Amino acid sequence: MRFLYFILFFVLKYSFWVYFRKVRTHNSPKEFFGRTIYVSNHCASFMDPLIVAAIQRPIVFFMTRSDVFTTLVKPILWASHMLPIFREHDGLDTRTKNEQVFDTCAKILNYNRNLLVFGEGFTDDIFIRRLKPLKKGAVRIGFHALEKYNWKKKIYIAGVGVNYTEPSLMRSDCLVSSSDKICLNDYRAEYEANPNKVITDLTKDIEKRIQEQITHVQIAADAPFHEMVQQITRQGMHPTSGDRSVPLKNRWRNSQKLAHYFNANPDKISGEFANLRERLTNYNAKLKAKKIEDRDLIEFQLKGKFSRLNELLKMILLSPLAVLGLIHCWPIYKIVKNFVEKSFKREVFYGSVKLLLGTIGMGLINIPFIFLFYSFVYPSWWLAILYYSLIGVFFLAMLLFNGALITWKRKGEIKLKYLKDLSTERTALRKEIEGSELNVLN
Repeated sequence: MRFLYFILFFVLKYSFWVYFRKVRTHNSPKEFFGRTIYVSNHCASFMDPLIVAAIQRPIVFFMTRSDVFTTLVKPILWASHMLPIFREHDGLDTRTKNEQVFDTCAKILNYNRNLLVFGEGFTDDIFIRRLKPLKKGAVRIGFHALEKYNWKKKIYIAGVGVNYTEPSLMRSDCLVSSSDKICLNDYRAEYEANPNKVITDLTKDIEKRIQEQITHVQIAADAPFHEMVQQITRQGMHPTSGDRSVPLKNRWRNSQKLAHYFNANPDKISGEFANLRERLTNYNAKLKAKKIEDRDLIEFQLKGKFSRLNELLKMILLSPLAVLGLIHCWPIYKIVKNFVEKSFKREVFYGSVKLLLGTIGMGLINIPFIFLFYSFVYPSWWLAILYYSLIGVFFLAMLLFNGALITWKRKGEIKLKYLKDLSTERTALRKEIEGSELNVLN
C-alpha cells in the first residue's frame, strides 16, 4: 500500500463521516487482498472511487481516465494507486498504450492485489439512478492477466453498486453493495474456444449483477418521475423527503422495488400514469415558486403546526462549536469552493473535489494549531492532537449552524395559506400513489 493511499484510506473515513449523514455497506468483501476486479457504476464522478475505497476493506488500484495524468499531479495519482486508461476520443494510440496498462494490471493481480474499474466509462452531468451499458475492458483485463501468467492463479470479478440519496448534497446518505464473485478461471475452455463470446457474455453478467446492487431505472426519462414518487411516499432514497426513521437499507430496497415496477411496466408509466407525473411536476414547480420545501409540508402535516423553534435551538446549541469551525475552516472552505466552481465546468465534479481538496487543505492549514494549543492553552501533546482531530467536528457544526440559519430565515417568509393549500395537494397525491400499483410496499 503506497503512502498517500494509506493516509487517505483512514482520513477519508473521517471526511465521509462529516460529509454524509449515514454510510452503509451491504455484502461487503471481508479480505484486503484477493486478485479481484471490482466493476462499479459511475454515477458521481470522483466521489465514487473515494467512497468505494474508503468504506470497503479491499485495497484497490483505480483505473482512471488518462487525461488527468498531467505532469504536476501524476506523482500524486501514482501514490494514490491510480492507473491511466486511454479512451478512443483522447486522440492517442490507445491500443498500444492500453496494452501497457493491461500488463501493469496483470502484475497487480498476480501480486494478490485488486482493481477497481468503472465500467460505464463516464458520469452523467445530472445524477440519475441507472446503470449505463458496460464496456468490456474489465473482463478483458482479467483474461489478459490469466493468459500472461499461464492461468496459474485464480482471478475473480465482481460487481459493486454505489447508491447515493444525492452525492452533491452534504449530510445525505450512501450505501455501497457488492455482488458475489465470479472466478474467471472457470471459463478457460470457453474462452480459449471463443474469447469474444465469453467476454461479451461475462460483461452482460456483471452488468446484471451491478443493476442488482443499485436502483436501476431503465428509461432515463422516467428517472425524475421515479424520484418524485419517492418524494411523496417517503419510503425510498429521496435526499430530503425520505423518512429517516426507516433504515437506509430498507429505503434502498424500496427504491429498487419501485424501479423494478417502472422497468417492467414502461407502457403504464408513459400512459396510465402520465397525468400523475404532470401533477407531481406542477406540484414541485409550485414549491419552488413559493420557496417552500417538501419537508416543510411534512413537518406541517406531522406536527399540525409550523415553527422555527427547532432551528433556533439548533443554532444556540451549535454556536460555540460553529465559531471554532469558522476560525479553523471557513477561509479554506471559501477558497476551495470558489476554485472548484470556477475550474470545473461540470457540476458533477463539485462535491467530490471539494471534499478531497477541503480535507487536504483543512488538514494542512490547521497543523500549527497543535503547537499553539500546547503553548497557549494546555501543555499536553495528547490534548493538542485531540483538539486538532476535532476540527472536522467544528466544520460540521459550522455547516449545520449555517443550514439551520438559512432554514430559519426561509421559514420566516412562508405564508401559512400556501402551506395549507400545498399540504392538501400533497395529501391528495400521496393517497393516489398509495392506492395505485406504484405503492410497491403493498
